[in-house]
Amino acid sequence: MKLLFIINPGSGSHDLDLKKEITTYFEDKKTEIDLFELPDDCSIPKIKERIISSASDKVIAVGGDGTLKLVAECLLNSDTPIGIIPAGSANGMAKELGIPTDIAEALKVVENGSPKKIHVVKLNDEICIHLSDLGFNAYLVKKFDSLSERGMWGYAKATWHALWNHKRMQVELKLENETVNSAAAMVAIANATMYGTGLKINPDGKLDDNLFEVILVKDYSYLEILKIWMTNLPFNPEKIEVFQTAEVKIISKHQVHFQVDGEYVGKVNEVKAKIIPNAISIIV
Repeated sequence: MKLLFIINPGSGSHDLDLKKEITTYFEDKKTEIDLFELPDDCSIPKIKERIISSASDKVIAVGGDGTLKLVAECLLNSDTPIGIIPAGSANGMAKELGIPTDIAEALKVVENGSPKKIHVVKLNDEICIHLSDLGFNAYLVKKFDSLSERGMWGYAKATWHALWNHKRMQVELKLENETVNSAAAMVAIANATMYGTGLKINPDGKLDDNLFEVILVKDYSYLEILKIWMTNLPFNPEKIEVFQTAEVKIISKHQVHFQVDGEYVGKVNEVKAKIIPNAISIIV
């Protein structure tokens, strides 16, 4: 068996030598490994070219959700299994799938796990494998990217800044069977159930059905956020509404912040989202 590891050296806040960790794990095994460290000027075509030339049985994303998204874009609608070595700041998709954050344990999953087909969501020209959103959290991601601190302390500082500085937006959701107009602090397009911080924004989400969820967060509510984080109680519909759908068009009166899988995209007025069933194969 041959494994290609696509390593993002800029992921996370750890001091681990990821190449050394991977090489050491496989040094007494018959598995052939190929290591590709992402350069600063890397692009999807370059990664695809390396995947093709490597001709490996599995392709492993070593980094955070952004790194996994890059690999998923290269292997969309293919049967090549994708492994995850969580080495990012939050590692939301790894937590979603129960993949250990310990590197050696995650390598065992890559080596011995089984592929599971999951859907992704097409968002304008992007794909989303985990969670994307407009508004408050996207602004938080933008702020987090500008800070020197990484990890949970960085998220805490970014959250505090966002709570004081972000304003609500006016949105229209054009769903399959209804149109919703509302003020909103945030609109999440959820493929998964929870953010990497552990905040479960989408309790009913499934990665292998033919639907995704649109979560309309109408206002900032500290009590509602604490309730989501600490209990299994349902959302207060006056604060948060959830819509299940296979497609949606989200229109904002003014340009708003937008992020996909933890990567800040920029400001947009409109997002079109559509499900792509059985789009990628993940090793679990």
